[in-house]
Amino acid sequence: MNNQNESKPASDAMEAKVTGIGGIFFYADNTQEAKDWYSKNLGLEFNAWGGCGFESRDLQQPDRIHNLQWCTFKSADAYFAPSQKPFMINYRVQHIEALVEKLRANGVSILDDIATYDYGKFVHIMDHEGNKIELWEPA
Repeated sequence: MNNQNESKPASDAMEAKVTGIGGIFFYADNTQEAKDWYSKNLGLEFNAWGGCGFESRDLQQPDRIHNLQWCTFKSADAYFAPSQKPFMINYRVQHIEALVEKLRANGVSILDDIATYDYGKFVHIMDHEGNKIELWEPA
């Protein structure tokens, strides 16, 4: 029997966690040739920052639009350091400060302080295999 007055568990909206992918970044030997190839063959359109944005709607909140950035970086770009991997994933998160504290308590390597911009907050971490991960809480 379903009792409408029963206590409900805390909402996932309050939990510090990943909510989606905010970007996919990878090395290219020649970034302009890569952009040209993806534009010509797959129809990708690039923005002023050199990336390609994909918009999607949140199924739980259809008025909310999410953006995923796809971007190439010159091979061995320092932005991926200290990782030696040819890619980096940006995860969209909620409650970034609480998430960083959770990660720190779990012994995860936090590479920098949380940086705040008009479009959100960012911090970088390393996973257990040396992959640099960018965490982004949209503004």
